[in-house]
Amino acid sequence: MFKNYLHSWYLINHRDLPWRNTKNPYKIWLSEVILQQTRVDQGMDYYNKFTSKYPSILALAKASEDEVLKDWEGLGYYSRARNLLFTAKHIAQNLKGEFPRHYSEIIKLKGIGPYAAAAISSFAFEEEKAVVDGNVYRTLSRVFGISTPIDTTAGKKEFQALADDLIKNQKPSVHNQAMMEFGALQCTPKNPDCQSCPLPTICFAYEHDLIGDLPVKSKKVKQSKRHFSYLIISDGKKLLLNKRPEKGIWANLFEFPLIESSSELEQEKVQQTELWNSLVIASKGTVKFKSDSYRHILSHQIITADFYEVKVDKMPTLSTTKNLIINKSELNQFALPKLLLNYLSDRDDLLSLLNDN
Repeated sequence: MFKNYLHSWYLINHRDLPWRNTKNPYKIWLSEVILQQTRVDQGMDYYNKFTSKYPSILALAKASEDEVLKDWEGLGYYSRARNLLFTAKHIAQNLKGEFPRHYSEIIKLKGIGPYAAAAISSFAFEEEKAVVDGNVYRTLSRVFGISTPIDTTAGKKEFQALADDLIKNQKPSVHNQAMMEFGALQCTPKNPDCQSCPLPTICFAYEHDLIGDLPVKSKKVKQSKRHFSYLIISDGKKLLLNKRPEKGIWANLFEFPLIESSSELEQEKVQQTELWNSLVIASKGTVKFKSDSYRHILSHQIITADFYEVKVDKMPTLSTTKNLIINKSELNQFALPKLLLNYLSDRDDLLSLLNDN
């Protein structure tokens, strides 16, 4: 009965999304990577941009990492883009450009976990592999009254077993899409519209007034706090950028010179640091503007950042290959973290502010 109600609902209510109108595993894979941690409305433009610029795996495999990161700019979780490119190159070089057809092979690819592998294998190749994402957890826990925490090993096994049982004797692509879409549109995390739901007569949570209690999570993510002071250094014509390390947040993205501290620094303390001395004092710099603090929240980190716009008489001497001096007009060619993009969006007069006048 559950599956009949679910599939009937899906046929009437599903969204017409471009990756649902193809069996091309590359485009389905791309959509799944983009939609990890990303809303559909936000990810649509990126999907269209990537499929237009990189219409095939082979086209993507020819791109450089800097180019792909720039195209990914603003979407966040940049490891997705790096893994996407790595896997495209692997498929092009080692698999003759052919995307694997079976779950057991797809899951071996870098950046593809059980959920994405099940989605790709079922959507592109109709393999009977059940997807279990946040939407599916929520729907199954409420409808079937499962209180086992979804973030435990026992919970993951229990939900996967139920999902695997439900997909039997169904068309995998339609069933999996229906499960995901129902959770995304109907059985939403907060304030689901139970009055218009086709399942209230069989929904355990609705019958027992447990909609707000299911699904259950046992762990609360601990977020560390970090404090950044950015130095935007310019002589009026050029800017100084750094490339971030290959590991950690925003790996291989570009940013302004950074002072990181264990607590938020007052300007006096910033001006006592070694980096300030080597970049600002040595270049006879003057602070033209100091921002209010910006707060940027990641899944496991909360970053507080201040920005110092500094005018120097001459650009500093580069100390490492991670430093580079660019023309101000070239800034939009480099992939920057969302935190910096937010700041630059607010300071649309930045380039004129630091002009040589």
